[in-house]
Amino acid sequence: MSVMRSVLIALSHNKVLQGSIMRVPAARGMARRFVSGETLADAIAAVQALNAQGLLATLDHLGENVTDEPEASAAADEYLAALEAIHAAGAQTNISVKLTQMGLALSDELCYRNTDRIVRRAAELGNFVRIDMEGSPYTARTLALYRRLRQRHANVGVVVQAYLHRTQSDVEALIAEGCGHFRLCKGAYDEPADIAYHAPQRVTQALNALVRTCLEPAARARGAYAAVASHDEEVINFTRAYAHGHDIPADAYEFQMLYGVRRELQARLVRLGHRVRIYVPYGAHWYPYYMRRLAERPANLLFFLRAFVGN
Repeated sequence: MSVMRSVLIALSHNKVLQGSIMRVPAARGMARRFVSGETLADAIAAVQALNAQGLLATLDHLGENVTDEPEASAAADEYLAALEAIHAAGAQTNISVKLTQMGLALSDELCYRNTDRIVRRAAELGNFVRIDMEGSPYTARTLALYRRLRQRHANVGVVVQAYLHRTQSDVEALIAEGCGHFRLCKGAYDEPADIAYHAPQRVTQALNALVRTCLEPAARARGAYAAVASHDEEVINFTRAYAHGHDIPADAYEFQMLYGVRRELQARLVRLGHRVRIYVPYGAHWYPYYMRRLAERPANLLFFLRAFVGN
């Protein structure tokens, strides 16, 4: 991991800098490249625009690491409102939930209660909930809560991060349990070398191995589904080639990409007949998410600093 990426990820947790940057109009404007807006109405409008282009979506209300129970309950209420708005608008989108926003840092039971009511309402409305994966201190607890939810609900999946050494065995175990509905991504946190791969090519190899594991006939027979979340054309081409070589239909997996990133690639995959879903974040707490996007592409930092200094 580059020094610049590590610095930007560290800054994503800096509350003082967050307060300063979020007051700068130019910074808010630049964040709109990656964030659909600050309101639910903004997010629904963005989803509908994507749907018109043949793209699906997953909606994420930005926020994480809540500090008290009322805040966690309010975050769950926001997702319940989002589910109602999605249903009313007929928007082609599911939702993604961060467990620390549901209270995981406070209590596993609190987090479970908040997430369970979201998943239950989503099931009633014919929708689906994806549990986001956060930093490694939460990996085991996230997977445990996911397993608990899957005992009661089929309409829930989880994100796994290829750069963690443990992920291949986690995925194999979950598939064996019939809990294999995954978003497969490389990982966006600053993790130590003893638990995570740092070399980019090694991370790519790990992600490709996860794709292959999920698309194998035995895995799909147990209900495994791969949402391949990457803008890396090496990963995308591997997935397409593996699916073609094993006669896997295009609706047996999907590609997922971030809002505002590689729009031309998104459109090209749709033209080729692939299912493509866009991760659409919204909300006032956009700073940590935006800094992680800068960390993934530090070249964007120069444009951000010019805007920040100029205001």
